[in-house]
Amino acid sequence: MIELLTSPEAWAALLTLTALEIILGIDNIIFLSVIVSGVPSAQANQARQIGLALALVFRILLLSMLVWLIGFTEAVFTLSGAAFSWRDIILIAGGLFLIAKATHEIHNEVEVGDEASPSARTSNAFFWVIVQIIIIDMVFSLDSIITAIGMAQDLAIMITAVVIACFVMYVASGPVARFVAEHPTTKMLALAFLVLIGVALVADGFKFHIPRGYIYFAIAFSAAVEFFNVLAKRNRRKTG
Repeated sequence: MIELLTSPEAWAALLTLTALEIILGIDNIIFLSVIVSGVPSAQANQARQIGLALALVFRILLLSMLVWLIGFTEAVFTLSGAAFSWRDIILIAGGLFLIAKATHEIHNEVEVGDEASPSARTSNAFFWVIVQIIIIDMVFSLDSIITAIGMAQDLAIMITAVVIACFVMYVASGPVARFVAEHPTTKMLALAFLVLIGVALVADGFKFHIPRGYIYFAIAFSAAVEFFNVLAKRNRRKTG
């Protein structure tokens, strides 16, 4: 441990991996912000905290089982000349889940029809929110930790980077979730992001890598445009 604290290479690896883990955590924050918007505010805050705690637990557990985890990248079966590992299968399933979930939420936002009573809608909402958070946390955690294994060699560095990234996610998730809840148009934008992220996960599972820089730039650019749009609406409301 003393050698790690005094090693410039270890600090460089920690800073690089922490930054990468924070960037990868953007997907998690967007999903949490959208999924908790369907439950009351008190339960939404609790669900968000549980989701981030599970994200941290999953990541540390996966890091503690490195040998078993590396086996996830070994081929399980071959289809039309392409080899698929458990990692590929999980990424494809997780991506399809994100696409289906986001599409369902977009449909509910767009279509106006007969809705169940609020009590009927929220009776089991919290339970299903937690179930969905667990599913997607497992997908994002697997992708995140396999990236960490490729970036660093020391377990202490990887765990430290994951803990710091999860803390940043915890701090950022609250304001992001409140912003999404207060501005309905941003929820539609976030759902579109989830479809985009789901497509990227499925593509990764089929060995077609979409550079994450393109996706995160699109997210940042769209979010900036939406932020100025919300700001303009607020100013017009004040002057009106």
